[in-house]
Amino acid sequence: MASSDKKDIVIIGGGIIGCTSAYFLTRYPSYDPSKHKITLLEASKIAGGASGKAGGLLALWAYPSNIVPLSYRLHAQLAQEHDGENRWGYRRIHCGQLSARGRLDQTKGTLKGQPAKGESVSLNKRDGKALGKVTAAGLPKDLNWFAAESVQSYSEMGDPDTTAQVHPYHFTTAMAELAKEKGVEITLGSVTNIETTEGSGVKSVTYQDKSSGEAITVPATDVVVSAGPWTQRIYPPAPISGMRAHSVTITPSVPVSAYAIFTDISLPPGFGKTETFVKSKRPHGKTVTPEIYARPNNEAYACGEGDHLVPLPKTTEDVETDLARCQDIIDYVASVSDELRDGEVTARQACYLPNVQAASGGPLIGETGVNGLLLAAGHTCWGIQNGPGTGKLISEFVFDGKARSANIGSLDPRRVLV
Repeated sequence: MASSDKKDIVIIGGGIIGCTSAYFLTRYPSYDPSKHKITLLEASKIAGGASGKAGGLLALWAYPSNIVPLSYRLHAQLAQEHDGENRWGYRRIHCGQLSARGRLDQTKGTLKGQPAKGESVSLNKRDGKALGKVTAAGLPKDLNWFAAESVQSYSEMGDPDTTAQVHPYHFTTAMAELAKEKGVEITLGSVTNIETTEGSGVKSVTYQDKSSGEAITVPATDVVVSAGPWTQRIYPPAPISGMRAHSVTITPSVPVSAYAIFTDISLPPGFGKTETFVKSKRPHGKTVTPEIYARPNNEAYACGEGDHLVPLPKTTEDVETDLARCQDIIDYVASVSDELRDGEVTARQACYLPNVQAASGGPLIGETGVNGLLLAAGHTCWGIQNGPGTGKLISEFVFDGKARSANIGSLDPRRVLV
């Protein structure tokens, strides 16, 4: 079908991949709203899953290398065009690996999500001995929100030329809003069937409307399945599963500098054996590795390791948050930072990350072998980073029948569909 012909394009999934696909489809040179209808179907709400609860790290050193440069560049262009600095917190940052020793009894300030009372002394006031310790560890002078007695070593992973960040919820919802302004229809409903006909490909999509519960069928010439960890439930041949991940957000006691930090924290014996908001029902490892991202507007995001303890629920609204796992993250970061220890916990949350169950890894972007049916899913922890690049490539598949902006043969879904 030529790009000038009438098209009914249905995008399934209102996370970052679906929203950037909708955005770039409406910006494609041959897009004509009088001929091309675009419907974005989302089961619960836009950015309700990982796209609203991720860290938002962007990096030229991310993976896969065949789409990272494209997507990183598009992030910068989108921020410049749409005031991303103010609209979704786009900024260039430093990123590093920090090794530290955790401290006992450093959980007081964050246990109940309330700021600690009394004076909070910033590490800006380090004495000569403390400054000597962090200097010896290689810690940058402006990375002054880690306890001097905890820090063992620091190494830089990325600088503002190679690393940036966005607030994922604000970025994803902005992409949806910008797509809607250009004619995309956003509908809340759970997809129950993609109808195909032998030889001619996709024909329609049926969904259950969230408000009315009514089954509605819409015609489709092109269908983009971008439902993250729910992709396999909509398109069973896709080898994609979900891994649960917990995170918290904290308002630090004082503003913290723009760094994304991958930690390696050695916990002392007896760590966690104090009264906490929710006592952990499992032993702590000797070493833990929470990631900590400072965000604009004095917010810090921290996440822990993933788990497969709870199966993928029906929708993002049904995700179960384990408060004990959230508390573990809070206690871990509090053990190495006074500013985080004495801050206020503003969110405890969980989401599911999509993983491709194939030796080639993911994501999977492109044709499925069914005419008009495209797949864009399995982006693991780099969905926000690779969202714009994926969206642009999907727009090229829809209107030109092939990817033009990047060589993505290794990401071809047909290589791994079961």
